[in-house]
Amino acid sequence: MKFNVNQQDLQKSLSYCQGVIEKRSTLPILSNILLDASNSKLTITATDLDIIFINEIPNVEILEEGKTTTSSSVIYDIIRKIPPGNKINLSTSENNKLKIKSEKSIYNLNCIDPSEFPLLDENFNDNEFSLNSKEFLKLLNKCKFSISNDETRHYLTGIFLHQVISDDKSYLTAAATDSHRMSISKIKLENKINFEPIILPKKTIYQLCSLLEDQDSKIKFSNIKTKIKITFENSTVISKLIDGKFPNYIQVLPKDNQKKLEIDLKPFLNSVDRVASVSLDKKDSVKFKLTKGNLNLSVNNSNSGDGNEDLSVDFDHDLEISFNSRYLIDVASQMEGQKIDIYLKDISSPALIRDPSDFNSLFIIMPMKG
Repeated sequence: MKFNVNQQDLQKSLSYCQGVIEKRSTLPILSNILLDASNSKLTITATDLDIIFINEIPNVEILEEGKTTTSSSVIYDIIRKIPPGNKINLSTSENNKLKIKSEKSIYNLNCIDPSEFPLLDENFNDNEFSLNSKEFLKLLNKCKFSISNDETRHYLTGIFLHQVISDDKSYLTAAATDSHRMSISKIKLENKINFEPIILPKKTIYQLCSLLEDQDSKIKFSNIKTKIKITFENSTVISKLIDGKFPNYIQVLPKDNQKKLEIDLKPFLNSVDRVASVSLDKKDSVKFKLTKGNLNLSVNNSNSGDGNEDLSVDFDHDLEISFNSRYLIDVASQMEGQKIDIYLKDISSPALIRDPSDFNSLFIIMPMKG
């Protein structure tokens, strides 16, 4: 194997692989990436057995076709330290080393035989549909912060993706909850799709988000019962799905939160962030003291002190209620317009939060005691 490739192209591809490969793998081959130079392109594959990530670099100058595997972290660390714009020559030698050459730098890395690399070949072509990459990224971003980290309830450690039909329109709907908060968001589909509900794992979601940041095109989805395949312009992600039943989230949506609090988004986000600074571990609740037209935000910490700020708001009731500051900041950070609407009932009932500029998303936060 022998080929030349641009430093930026190789670094970008290798950086995506870092999100897939486990740092402490018991199988040495899983710490490696598979490099396959053929048909004037370089295909790089990484896997942890739950996710397979494949990235193609087109128009690579291939002098000799072939394949090998080498340590993902080592090659990435070297390539990212080579100046951008440099041409890098990679070749395999007879003593099973990968030679990396760029200007006056030469490295020889250990390899493992590519036949040991686990590859999956399944037929995914049954139920295929396409989405706009930016819309799908928005959907994931609006839900991912509500994913649970509680491994004992594994069915909550991902985003529940399912099709909802309402008024003869089809929506791809996402929901996530850690039982203290919940995010729901949807995107309108051009047509009804053949799609069984799935739970997408957290690690896959973060890998997809990093890929989607760099995309503005259509992406293709196809899934079988236990896996999903998502195809980008030059990348493919194949992921196992979470086996479990996501709870019926519709049942827990607050039905009679009649007290509407309307606030200017930026001042609210900044105020919550500032008063939360008093709490050293960020675990103290932010207390809302609401009167007609005014919101007093306060945090009191016995070790570090207290802080409070007043905001002018649109509200016609008296109510005191406390929330986790991190939850408020996570939700407010995903708002797209100038305002945030919070619908309240009483001191112990969950709050329903909406973005007036995005009717396709809603958020629920449980109050805290104190």
